Amino acid sequence: MYLLDSTHCIMIMSNKESILQKIESLINVPISTCSVVIGELFFGAYKSDQTQRNIQLIEQFFGKMHIYQVDNETARVYGRIKAGIIDRFGPKDRNQRRIAKTEKMGFRDNDLWISAVAIQHKLIIVSADSDFQRLKHIEDLEIESW
Repeated sequence: MYLLDSTHCIMIMSNKESILQKIESLINVPISTCSVVIGELFFGAYKSDQTQRNIQLIEQFFGKMHIYQVDNETARVYGRIKAGIIDRFGPKDRNQRRIAKTEKMGFRDNDLWISAVAIQHKLIIVSADSDFQRLKHIEDLEIESW
């Protein structure tokens, strides 16, 4: 039912009390994440001062959780979201639309992939990232921030 973004995963791995209490209150509610978030976390670990320690934390953390993978249906949803962003926030000139970059409109590709996973599997995104709030103008997304 819930799909954690990287920020909330980091808070859990850092034992942030309020987040841990929220998870405890959701005893029978599935909490998951996706392979895109794992990639973001590993990237952070590899560029940190404590690479091996952080990699171990990530591996332990995800050993206890369901991980949604990106597949062909996810890719279809991702394409629909990205096209919707161009339609809603992009330039009006048709030629400019073809070369418009969603990143320049404030949307990171990883957040689009995470959103696509959530939409595909009808999950609630748990994130404090404002990109997801803006995506609600494009797709029907449920978002919570713990």
